[in-house]
Amino acid sequence: MVSRPERLLRGKDVPLSASFLELFFDLAFVLALSQLAQHFLADLTLVGALRTALLLAAVWWIWVTTTWLADWYDPETQALRGLLVGATLGSLLAGVAIPQALDGRGVLFAGAYVAVHLARGTVTGLMLRGHPRQSRALRILCWYAVSAVPWLVGAFLPEWRVPLWLLALAIDLIGPRLGWPIPRMGRARQEELHLTGEHFAERYQQIMIIALGELVLVAGLTYAGTRLSLPETAAFLLVFATAVLIGLLYVTPAGQHLGPAIERADPSRLGVATSYLHLVMIAGIVVTAVGAEVSIAHPTEIGDTAAVVVVLGGPTLFLVGRILFSLAIHRRLSWPRVIGLFVLIGAAVVLRLPLVAVSAIAAGVLVVVAVLDHAGIFTASGIRRAPPAGRPPTTAG
Repeated sequence: MVSRPERLLRGKDVPLSASFLELFFDLAFVLALSQLAQHFLADLTLVGALRTALLLAAVWWIWVTTTWLADWYDPETQALRGLLVGATLGSLLAGVAIPQALDGRGVLFAGAYVAVHLARGTVTGLMLRGHPRQSRALRILCWYAVSAVPWLVGAFLPEWRVPLWLLALAIDLIGPRLGWPIPRMGRARQEELHLTGEHFAERYQQIMIIALGELVLVAGLTYAGTRLSLPETAAFLLVFATAVLIGLLYVTPAGQHLGPAIERADPSRLGVATSYLHLVMIAGIVVTAVGAEVSIAHPTEIGDTAAVVVVLGGPTLFLVGRILFSLAIHRRLSWPRVIGLFVLIGAAVVLRLPLVAVSAIAAGVLVVVAVLDHAGIFTASGIRRAPPAGRPPTTAG
């Protein structure tokens, strides 16, 4: 007879595909991404970018830890269903608070964030009473109880909010990398941190589609509010092409190899690293959405520094995350991506062109990178050569 704690854990017979409630939970991320894009659009400065990045990292960490929850435990049990619904509500409330999270709605944002993490640790810790896996749940709960202090204190002290929230976020992000060590219990063992590669790879692809969907939605809504002139149409089509190219660059080929890589690797290294790197790529897509709104609404305007940096900065951030993603999985560099990255950075520094032309440069760089990646004629050492006869071309991952 299977014990109550054993029923909570994900068994080998549980399907690896995402459950309905996991996909339902992803919908809350749509609101958060939309609010984050508007938050950044309202303050296109370095300070505005950093403030938006803080909020994005917090919302992203709700998604990551909830995905770990559904990977370690059976998402069809009543307890997990309740936690997934609660995480969805918490994510929605955090999304509602984002525009004023660093001003008048800090309590709502921090309260929703802390509630999701503490509820998860409390419920799983109680449900696993007497089971060896309870120690993992208690370690995680202890770390989030510690980080809850600066989250909540910062919510009530606006002048200290940003530094306190940065401290809290650092605690939350570094915890899994260290195995959530606590006195007398030590840190979690590698088998306790095991992640199911197939499930995680699917979930990452699904959330990337959500992010790209937000980009396409912003482009469509902005274009619908224009006169549909030729420059506005051109800017819209360029944004659509950029969204397609980002999707293609993500899934081929490292995105397809993520599942087996996670299964083989130390989860405290690769499992956590991929969460950090997807945050960078998601940030790139959010910035791309902001650039899309600016370029479609004002395609013929000569972009100032902030506008040009935003239009080119989104694809740049995505390429940074994508290059590091390949390094983490394959330990190899894609030189077309590296060169494309430097071209985008250089263009952001020197270009003063109409925004539709800046968008064309961003899309053009991604096209060249995608074509060269697909051709697979650049080795990790950067030497161009044709693949041997009868063998498929190598790729940089």
